[in-house]
Amino acid sequence: MLIVQKYGGTSVGTVERITEVAKRVAQRKKEGNDLVVVVSAMSGETNKLIELAHSFSKDPKKREMDLLLSSGERVTSALLAIALSEMGHETVAMSGRQAGIQTDDLHTKARIEHIDGSRIEKELKKGNIVVVAGFQGITEIGEVSTLGRGGSDLSAVAIAGALGADVCEIYTDVDGVYTTDPRIEPKARKLANISYDEMLELASLGAKVLQSRSVELAKKLNVNLITRSSFNNNEGTNILREEDIMEKPLVSGIAIDKNQARVTLRGVTDKPGIAAEIFRKLAEEGVNVDMIIQNVGVDGATNLGFTIPNNELNIARKAMEDIQASEKIEIDEGIVKVSIVGVGMKSHSGVACTAFDTLADERINIQMISTSEIKISMVISAKYGELAVRALHDAYKLDQ
Repeated sequence: MLIVQKYGGTSVGTVERITEVAKRVAQRKKEGNDLVVVVSAMSGETNKLIELAHSFSKDPKKREMDLLLSSGERVTSALLAIALSEMGHETVAMSGRQAGIQTDDLHTKARIEHIDGSRIEKELKKGNIVVVAGFQGITEIGEVSTLGRGGSDLSAVAIAGALGADVCEIYTDVDGVYTTDPRIEPKARKLANISYDEMLELASLGAKVLQSRSVELAKKLNVNLITRSSFNNNEGTNILREEDIMEKPLVSGIAIDKNQARVTLRGVTDKPGIAAEIFRKLAEEGVNVDMIIQNVGVDGATNLGFTIPNNELNIARKAMEDIQASEKIEIDEGIVKVSIVGVGMKSHSGVACTAFDTLADERINIQMISTSEIKISMVISAKYGELAVRALHDAYKLDQ
């Protein structure tokens, strides 16, 4: 059996934690499995490297940042390989380049274009454990690149797909996917199974267990994905195709995204092409726009509102000022996005009504709404965010 495992920063955060991970890997090897282990940087190391860079420059070049930040994962991969070797297991550590991970040239947010798994396969045939530095790759012209937030998950899924692995196990500090954040709702329940689409929605809407790009890639490559904790031996959550799940719940989970801001452009010239101009500029700056609302034009002007990640606010503000598309720009950082996700919505009515009634009962005003086949998202005031999560979790009886 070929297993790809990924261990996050908290799982390898100390020498002691790396030793525990090595024991877990060694046990799976003793059971007769072939293993590729993808690791993140030790917890806190990436932030330290960013701080070091910012001690010299407020806006360091992205090429140099990639070279700098990729070092954290290489350190972890080498340390884990050394620990496994001391336990008597032949182990080879590899950087993203050595593992054959080729990306495009968008520094700090690169996308994987191709994986040449021949070197990994060669080492596996020798009986070696392969430890790969996650989060990184190499461009066509040989430049080091990084994959952005959650990139180690993406590395693991891509390698699992390229090698045709039997399973890809994502180890974090939580033991699976819950109906909502247990820190907000103690009655949250761990799910045994969840579909790719549901997990993709939850990941993109604020759930921190898996990175959305990795779930999207797992679905595309049909990778058997499991998320579980490296701190215990509890069963995790299986991420499967929808057709492989016997009982499809009406609602699987409630997500909250606190990294949201609302931008309103007032007095936008109401003419064909103005929205394209605005959102093209945001796209060129790499700003991820989510919900969009445009009012009916009056006297040749209209108001246009949209939500973006809070940490991209400064970039968006500058982009809006550059195109001077409106008379006034208003920004509200005091919002959150609360979302309901479930494949059962496809075949059941009344889900939205229940959500709206529940928030109305709590006297919570909904500012924006967006929907898909399996999702309802609502923007509300940040001060009511956690109350809304608990109320919705109770309304859909997700603790049962």
